[in-house]
Amino acid sequence: MNNNFNYYTGVIGYPILFVLLIWLVYWFEFKFNINLKSYGIQPGKFEGLRGVFFSPFLHSSLKHLFNNTIPLFLLSSAIFFFYKNNSWRIILSGIILSGILTWIIGRDSTHIGASGLIYVLISFIFFKGIISKNFNLMALSLIVVFIYGSTIWYIFPIKENMSWEGHLSGFLVGILLAFVFKKNIPANKTYSWQNENYDTTEDPFLQQFDKEGNFIDEVDINEGELIVQIYGVHEYIMNEDSIVLEIKNGPYYGPEVDRKRIDVID
Repeated sequence: MNNNFNYYTGVIGYPILFVLLIWLVYWFEFKFNINLKSYGIQPGKFEGLRGVFFSPFLHSSLKHLFNNTIPLFLLSSAIFFFYKNNSWRIILSGIILSGILTWIIGRDSTHIGASGLIYVLISFIFFKGIISKNFNLMALSLIVVFIYGSTIWYIFPIKENMSWEGHLSGFLVGILLAFVFKKNIPANKTYSWQNENYDTTEDPFLQQFDKEGNFIDEVDINEGELIVQIYGVHEYIMNEDSIVLEIKNGPYYGPEVDRKRIDVID
């Protein structure tokens, strides 16, 4: 794996702390019968701007909280692992910008939940992976699309009592951040055969094929090669490097292509 992608305790440590915090807030509300929903985003109201910072930690029900817990943990872990140097800036910028945009475009209601941040992360991971042209990040993009691709429909008003404005805001902010954070993106690992001056005639693998690309399955027996009998059954022609070149006699039950030549290192 690319040296820029290294595991550290924060990869799962920070997401766990964040998830524990939103569950702790919900438990606090339930335990002491306190309603903190008024601290969510209230579009068009100045006091509603406080929800930009508080809304990700507030949830309307246990189902709402559970639905956000798993994707929040997985996506934020991916951010801390693959985008270590920019991880906190991505998350904090995502929370603030998506919250402000929700406050601007949202309907007259109270918008709460971490789903806005989740859409930031989904959008960012997908688009950043594509435009970075890094193989690892592109693979991550495809995985995210495979798991969460269907959530794209929830940026539209298709379900009542759901903040589609928060989802849309998060999605748009994720795209923006994918273009903003251009530094610290690792380059793809390069191999010797990608060098334009690479001599293919010296490649051990390519030497097994002729000019037409056909596998060379005939081996000339040269001086210094030995005839060795193994287990008293098979008799092989071997060279001084203990490479089995040819089955001389005896029963053989392997693939027909290996009857005359077996490239096995002793």
